[in-house]
Parts: sequence; structure tokens; C-alpha cells
Amino acid sequence: MRAWLQSMPAAEQMQQVYRELSVKDKGAAKLLREKLDELKRQRDQEGMAADWAQKAQALLDAAKLNVADAMAWQRDAAKAGAPLSREPLATLKARLADRVKAIEDVQHRAQVQREAAVLLAQRIEVLSTKSWIDAQAIAESLATDVNHWQAEAAALPGDPHWTSIDLRFAPQLEASRAQLALVWEAFSAALAQARTAAADPAAPLPKVPVWADELRKARGLPVEAVSQPSKPKVDPEIRAQAMAAVREVLSRLEAEVAQGHGKASAGAANALRQALKEHGRHIDSHLDRQAHAALGAAGELEGWQRWRADQLREELVGKAEALLKRPEGQALGGRKMQESLRELRELWKQTDQGGVPNHALWKRFDEACNQAYKVVEAWLEKVRAESAEHRAKRLALIEELRTWGLAQAAAPAIDLKAFNRELHQFAERWREAGHLSEKAFAEMQPQWKAAMHAAAAPLEAAQQLSLQNRHAMIEEATQLGAAPMLRIDAVKALQQRWQAEAHAVPLERRQEQKLWDAFRKPIDEAFARKSASREQAVAAMSEHDKAVLQASQALDAANASGDAQAIRAAMGALEAVIKGAGQAPEAAPQPSPATASEESASLAAAPVQPRKPVVAVRGDDRPGMKRTEPAAPAGRARPGERRDAPRRDERRPEREGRHEFSREREGPRLGDTAFRAQRDALDHAQSALKKLAVQAHGEALTHLLTAWEQRDAAQLPTVAEIGGRVTPAVRSLWTQALSAAPSASADETLLRLEIAAEVPTPAEHLDARRALQLQLLTRRNDPAPAQTWGQDVARVLAAAHDASQARRLQQALKALLKR
Repeated sequence: MRAWLQSMPAAEQMQQVYRELSVKDKGAAKLLREKLDELKRQRDQEGMAADWAQKAQALLDAAKLNVADAMAWQRDAAKAGAPLSREPLATLKARLADRVKAIEDVQHRAQVQREAAVLLAQRIEVLSTKSWIDAQAIAESLATDVNHWQAEAAALPGDPHWTSIDLRFAPQLEASRAQLALVWEAFSAALAQARTAAADPAAPLPKVPVWADELRKARGLPVEAVSQPSKPKVDPEIRAQAMAAVREVLSRLEAEVAQGHGKASAGAANALRQALKEHGRHIDSHLDRQAHAALGAAGELEGWQRWRADQLREELVGKAEALLKRPEGQALGGRKMQESLRELRELWKQTDQGGVPNHALWKRFDEACNQAYKVVEAWLEKVRAESAEHRAKRLALIEELRTWGLAQAAAPAIDLKAFNRELHQFAERWREAGHLSEKAFAEMQPQWKAAMHAAAAPLEAAQQLSLQNRHAMIEEATQLGAAPMLRIDAVKALQQRWQAEAHAVPLERRQEQKLWDAFRKPIDEAFARKSASREQAVAAMSEHDKAVLQASQALDAANASGDAQAIRAAMGALEAVIKGAGQAPEAAPQPSPATASEESASLAAAPVQPRKPVVAVRGDDRPGMKRTEPAAPAGRARPGERRDAPRRDERRPEREGRHEFSREREGPRLGDTAFRAQRDALDHAQSALKKLAVQAHGEALTHLLTAWEQRDAAQLPTVAEIGGRVTPAVRSLWTQALSAAPSASADETLLRLEIAAEVPTPAEHLDARRALQLQLLTRRNDPAPAQTWGQDVARVLAAAHDASQARRLQQALKALLKR
């Protein structure tokens, strides 16, 4: 399939192959589905690229290009997922960027010309405050600068991009040109008049105060004092209104300056200037000075705000350029990059609100953000593909759930536990189906809930019926618990019904636990009352229980001592106490002499009544079963039984009193504490005896091997020490073997012992063991090794001692003596 896809088949052919493979081979169909999805995405991107290319071309063909529209085109195309890195969008994007750059350059030149005009006017104003001779000295260079500026300002409207600049730049440039022309004309006329006045004492003085004073000094005339023009008298009502209006605007400006709001202070300063233009001639000099001081402070704040805003913009440009210059392995992901870019752009907007825009820094910032946004574009494309895949997967899961629900509803019988388990599996698959956007998830979640509700309808109906049954059983349990006599059989039957209901119909775990707690509460309370009454009865311990406790404690002490005889004696004493034979009789009270004589007389007069023996009688009222009735004629006998054979009861009369004998053997009933104490003591005693027996068995074997090694029959253990498997005759054979001189090797005898004990043989003797087993099979009339192992041990002991043979003998005797 991969090789065929590399041959670039047609889309129609791939669609046909996919329809055939989708029902046969899911793996191969998946490759084809991915290829078809890729082709579909390419077609969608080509159509999207054509649309955005048409929009970009329309912007380029327009006579006037709006910079905001060009930047919005790039932003909107990136958001829509258009392939900006591919042709033709890449070329159009570059052309738009060049066009915007050219427009911004023209705007920047216009701003520079405006600022240059302001600087030239300031130079001319400064010269009017100095000597007219200094002004005449630099008048030529100043005229050159003014002419150069006017030439550059006149060349700007001829630029092809002049029509696309912001509307505010052309009026500002024209106003700067007119203002500079007026200032230069006034300066040139005043300077010419100063030259004429210097040459001709009768000529009029120039209008510039500093130059006029200088010329008066040169002529020897006194300097005239500057007289302040007196303001005309104004109506008090009009003055009050003017001062109130100016104070209102002045207070607003002072408040904005105090809070450091650059943009708001600029607006308040403009409002104050307008108020001064309207009401300046009606206010007093003190308010006028206060207003001009506030305007000066606002100008300083505006300058500081511009400087601070440029600093903040520099920092933002550095952060934007650093997004793609992170160390290796620390690159930002798509979502983090998107959030960072959004945050940086918001900070740039806030900075622009507080100061004059800086287009050069904005250009750098926007280019850095656009470069970083390519990472976001790739991530968004991947997220869209994954979202489409997850959506298709969830839709398929909803359809599968609906199909499964219909199949389960049509089934004759439903295993509710398996049904609930599969529903949980569906829910788990839905949770793990992948991430969706909030909008897509909100659209699909109601469909999933509806499908889940329809599929779970049989289970919900069964759960409602089960809840009713369980509540009924809770009521029944409450009645059983409240009864004066607790019926154990009824409680067990009710618990079995509850367990059957719980196994048949599953519920939510918390709800089921809550119901179970409510069900068992009355029964637990009833058992608690019964246990309390039993404990009260046990608290009053009888003399027999005390004796059993004492005997149990004595047996525990014997177990701790490790003496087998003491343990057996304590066990016998405990058994005697349990049967009642070892219980000490209570001391009878000493009667008085008169009472004793009367009792002896009454006992002598009364005849001695013999005690009626206890006879065990079967509780059966069938004919022939009572001893007072004759046996019924024998009916049909069992197969293989003779008719004249005695009945079972006649053959085994000793069974009649077995139950009574066992009760008599058990003795009086013990309390719970005494019963547990004697049971634990007997268990510990049995384990201690077993442990001692094992230790004794090991010591006996050790003594036996030592006696063989030293050829000393006196060290041979006794029959009691060895155990019941060895008879005195066998031990005498072992004694004779040790007393005699060592004989030949006993390899074959050891093999017989290992065969009898069924223990493994060393590897070097396995062939000999197999040969011996074959020989034993031919000797049918000879006794087996398991029957002659005592004599075989005697033959081994008669041979010379060997360490390896001693280990083999010890291993075989361990198994033989335990049987």
C-alpha cells in the first residue's frame, strides 16, 4: 500500500480502493485514509490560499493602501490557517510588507520634517533674544537650512506613497511649512530693519525688544521700561464665571499631573489652553500664572511619559525577539507561545495608550511577533487535525454505543453485572477519546448523554426494582432485629437473599454501601445484645471453669519448661479436669451434734433407693424401634443381605449409647473463656511435644552414627530413644554388628536402604541403584528392602565407618524412622 501511494494515484482511484479495504483490512485502510485526509487538507489550504491571495492583490492594486488593513490581512490570514509560508501568499505577504515599509518611511520623513521645522523656529526665537550682530552672523547659514527644509518638504507630496499615509500627516506638514515661513519672514524683516537702524540713527528701531534696546544704547538713548498693559475693567459677574471655568479645568489638569497620567494630562492641558483662549482676558494675573505653571508641569510629564514609553517598548521588543532565541531544549510550545504573544501585544497596546507611538520600534516588534507566530500556526494546524480526529472518534463511539444498546435491549436475558461493566468501559473510552474545544464538546456532550441514557435503560429499570427489594429486606431485617428471640436461620436466609440480589443487580458503590449499612445495622445490634447477654453469663464463672483455667495455666507452664513428661502429665490433668473427675469436691458444712443425730436417724429409717441407671433410647417411634414393642416382621431386604441375618441394631448394640457416652466423656459445658484457654493450651502442648520428638529423633540418630564411628555399642541409643519403628531384636542385631570387627564395604546395602526410604542417591551411585532395582525385580520371592531395612542397617554398621556413607545412612534413617 505504501509503495502504491508513492506512485501518486488519482483521488477517485484511492476513494474506490478505500471503500473496498475499509471492510477487509483496517491497517491498510488507515494508511489510505491518512493520505486522503492529507489531500483534502491540501485542497482546503489551496482554496483558502486563493481567497486570501485575491484579498491581498486587491489591497496592492488600490491607489491608497491603509496600513491597518494590510496588517489586519496578515493577522486574519494567520488566524484562519492560511499557508502564508507557501506561494503565492508568501510573495504577496512580502509585497505588502514592502509597501507598508515604504508608507511608514514616508510618514517618518513627514514627522522628521515637522520636528525640523519646530527646531528651526526655536533657533530663530533664540536669536531674537541675543544681539542682532550675532543674529546677522548666522543669518546666512540659517537661510540655507530654511531653504533646504522647504525643498525637502515640497518633495514629500511627490512621493508615490504619499496618498497612503495617515491623514493627519499632510495637514501637520502644511501647518509647519506655513508657520516656519511666517517666522522666517518676520525674522528677516526685523534683521533688515536692525541693519538700517544701525546705519541711520534716524531710522525706526526694530520690533524686537532686545535689538531695540541694543540700538538705543548705541545711540546713547536711555532704555525704555517695559510697561505692562493694563487690562480693561470687566463686569464682576463675567469675571467670576471666567475664573470658575478656568479653575475647574485647572483642577482637573493638576489632578492628572499628580497621578502621572500622560495621555489624560495631555487632554486636560489642551482643555486648559482652550479655556485660557476663551477666558484669559477676564481672569486675574495670579490665576493666569497658576494656569501656565500647570501647563509647564503637564509638558514635562508628557516628555517623561514619552521617554518611559520608549523604554517599555524596547523591553517588549527584546522579549518578542527572545521568543525564538531560547536555549536548546527549552523552546516554547504552541499554546505557551500563543499566550506569550497575546500578552506582549496587550502590553504594547497599554504602552501606546500612555504616550506617542514609536513606529520604528513597532515595526521591529511586529516582525518579531510574526516570526514567533509561525510556531503557533504549526501548533494550531496540528491541533485542528487532532480535534477533527477526536471528533470523528467520539461520533463513532456514540454510534457504537447506540448499536450496542439496541442489541442489548433485544437480547432475551441480560447479565446486569457484565452490562454495567461494559457501560463503564464505554464511559472510560469517552473520557480517553481526546481533547476537544469547549464549543465542540458542548455540542457532542448532549448526544453522548442521550445515547448513554438510552443504552442504560434496562439497567436503570432493574436497579429501581432492586432498590424496592432491598428496602423491603431492610424492613424485614429491622423486624428480625427487634424480635425478642433472634432467629439465626431467618437471618442467614435473609443475608443469602441480600447477597443474591447484590450479585444479580449492581448499584453505585456508595449507594450500595449505604443500603448494606442500613441492612446490617439492626442485625448487628441484635447480635450485640446477644453477645452482651452471653458475656454477662460468662462473667459469672463456675468452679468448674476456674479449675479448667488453672489446669490450662499449669499446662502452659509445662510447655514453657520443655519437659515432655511434665507436658504429658499436665495434659492428663487438664483432660481429667475437663471430664470432671479431677475437680475438687466442695467442702460440706459441719452440722451441729443435734442436727447430725436427727439426720442419722432419718437416714436409718428411710430405705435406700437404688439409683436408676441411665439407658440410651433412640428417639424413634417406628414399630420395632421401642424396646417395649416386638420387632415388626422383616420386609424387603437390601440387595445382597440375608433375610435371616440380624438387624443392624442387633448386630451393633454398642452404638446405642455412643452419643450419651461422648457427652459424658466431654464433661460439663465450659464457658467461652475456659474453652478457649484449654484449647490453646492443648494446641501448644501438641506442638511442643512434636518439636521435642523431632529433637529427640535427631539426637538418637547422632548417637547412632557416633557409636558406629567409634565402634562402641554402649553409645547405641535405646529402643525408646530411637522410636517404635525399631524392635529390641533389631537393636540387638545393631549391637552385635558394632561389637564385631569391621567387615567389607556396604555399598549395595546402602542402596537397599535408600530404595526402602525412597530418598535420592548420589550421582556417582545412580547406575548401581538402577542395576540393583532390576535385580530386585527378578527376585520375586525375596523380601523387599522396606521389610529388611533393620537387617540392612546392621550390615552397614558392621562395615567400616565412612563419612559419605554416614551421611547417606543418616538421610535414609530420617525417612525410615518417621514412618
